[in-house]
Amino acid sequence: MPIEKLVSEHFSNPEARKLAWYRSHGGYEGAGKALDEMTPQEVTDEVLHSNLRGLGGAGFPTGRKWAFVPRDTGKPIYLAVNADESEPGTFKDRYILEWDPHRLLEGIIICAYAVGIHTAYIYVRGEYVRPAEILQAAIDEAYREGVLGKRVLGQDFSLDVYLHRGAGAYICGEETGLLESLEGKKGWPRLKPPFPAVVGLFESPTVINNVETLAHLPKIMVNGSQWFAEIGCERNGGTRLFALSGSVKKPGVYELPLGSSLHELIYQHGGGILDDKALKAVIPGGASAAVLTQQETEIQLDFDSCIKAKSMLGSGAVIVMNEDVCMVKAAHNIMRFFAHESCGQCTPCREGTAWVYRILTRILEGDATPADIHYLLEIADNMSGTSICALSDGAAMSFRSYVKKFTSEFEYHIRHGKCDVNERL
Repeated sequence: MPIEKLVSEHFSNPEARKLAWYRSHGGYEGAGKALDEMTPQEVTDEVLHSNLRGLGGAGFPTGRKWAFVPRDTGKPIYLAVNADESEPGTFKDRYILEWDPHRLLEGIIICAYAVGIHTAYIYVRGEYVRPAEILQAAIDEAYREGVLGKRVLGQDFSLDVYLHRGAGAYICGEETGLLESLEGKKGWPRLKPPFPAVVGLFESPTVINNVETLAHLPKIMVNGSQWFAEIGCERNGGTRLFALSGSVKKPGVYELPLGSSLHELIYQHGGGILDDKALKAVIPGGASAAVLTQQETEIQLDFDSCIKAKSMLGSGAVIVMNEDVCMVKAAHNIMRFFAHESCGQCTPCREGTAWVYRILTRILEGDATPADIHYLLEIADNMSGTSICALSDGAAMSFRSYVKKFTSEFEYHIRHGKCDVNERL
């Protein structure tokens, strides 16, 4: 029996962008229930018991994150919505921004009420021009109709929402880099502690939530935490959007319960491998995640299962590679991105990503030696756990997995100065 679509039900319907249509189809009922019938603590408890986890990449329990925010500092509390969807292979938040902006705004209202927030900022990726325009139109309409502003939905609660456009920097998707950029500074990640929940935007307590995470809140309020928790699997409540791309017949965004199988996503929803070729590898959570071999792909798509497989679910970006893909070229392409996007603040990341990219370039050009494989793994060890943010760790996790799991391809390139995949084609 198919699972009800929780956040993708309005995708591809332009009418859903309009406030009147959204409200006529149950929109803002969840926010209305929270404001009218529940205390802020009851809302937080409901989200905590739902097992909703952060769907931007980290997978941290949402209700617990809210509970960390101190309420007695005398400072305002802010909400920063992370819509800086820059992880390679990820495009699921874009669908929410483009097709269902009021669902995001409703989730923002629920979060703000629960935590005591009266100002929210939505940080949108710079390249998302059209999604930002659609979202701003929805914000303007919400103000005109009394959904936002001094009396949210006619209740004694005020909330202002501002849209902030980024400038196309991957590092601003990291939560503290995002805060720095919002404050008008260079998007360099901050040392933690203190954590943003305590010292965040403008040195005040701040909640940072992903777009998809917030989009789930309306239905949790309407249907209850137990309903949501039972849809997913243990410790992973509800559904999530998977951005499926690569060597599949039907790439796109698919909403599945957490705990669904990777095999189901690829073969049932994605239609199988393009041109009916053999599956070679899969990245389960965006370019930062460790690649999985064909033998490792019989896993469940939830945060805990992917960690057990020594990878991560991350942003839900599933990139499929068939037998024709050269894994050296794949690693080279990914590291070109990370070397370019490293903010340069931390030496292991700044130097390490560039050094790895140069070595992989040598391997592709036939100028490498067998020792270069050893150097790659040694650099990965020195990049892991040695920088302020997780870019260095993600990059190291990624290219290390290619080198270790597809060593023979790297060795063939070094010995013969060419690709063994091309030899077989």
